[in-house]
Amino acid sequence: MTGPFDNSAGAAPPRRQHSVPKYLQAHYWWAYVHPNAVNVFERQWLVNLILWGNYTRLCNALLKAHAHHLPGRTLQVACVYGNLTQRLAQCVPEGGMLDVVDVLPVQLDNLAKKLPSDAPVRLHCMNSESLGFEDRSFDRALLFFLLHEQPRQVREKTLSETLRVLRPGATLTIVDYARPIALNPLRYLWGPVLDRLEPFARDLWREDVTIWLPKGNPVTGVRRQTFFGGLYQMLTLTIGESHKD
Repeated sequence: MTGPFDNSAGAAPPRRQHSVPKYLQAHYWWAYVHPNAVNVFERQWLVNLILWGNYTRLCNALLKAHAHHLPGRTLQVACVYGNLTQRLAQCVPEGGMLDVVDVLPVQLDNLAKKLPSDAPVRLHCMNSESLGFEDRSFDRALLFFLLHEQPRQVREKTLSETLRVLRPGATLTIVDYARPIALNPLRYLWGPVLDRLEPFARDLWREDVTIWLPKGNPVTGVRRQTFFGGLYQMLTLTIGESHKD
């Protein structure tokens, strides 16, 4: 693995110190921003508990969707607690690379500690609203439980930027919340918890992710899979050959 904020391959601009986005500071200081957050939440059992025992299942589904094979360049937007990134790195063959971006240095430092020194991973301090990569430079991108943490305007910019850096024929895989079915008791029990702790999450209950894509987007196909009574979803968006700037 290259250094935590290495630019040796020229894939990203030199490390820049970004200010903490207002929504992160206001609503997620306890989970990501505060230095002690990593010490609390970087526990495999805890992230699994937060997802009602579905963390491993969702990670497995994501890896299976890519046949456990990530050749070329893969972009992970935002760090993830737990072992997802380590598992992704194990799927990168020789000559491939996994680039991970996050706006918080504390999260990148934490991820660097979890990865072996020879992992084919580069870490970049970037805001998802303004990725420092060239157009059409990635073969696939992954958003794992990121969109529900962002207000609508930020979410739209994140999706627009992610699509911008994907090549024609690439895929964008999104794993996040969805609206549970009527018979799922968590539809009534978990909603108030989300409203208090994650105020933007219910957007994914009310609206389809695709409505936040930019106009004239290059997406030509969407595959959807739901989990745990509809509480979680995995979307795979295919980027068409007609992808235009």
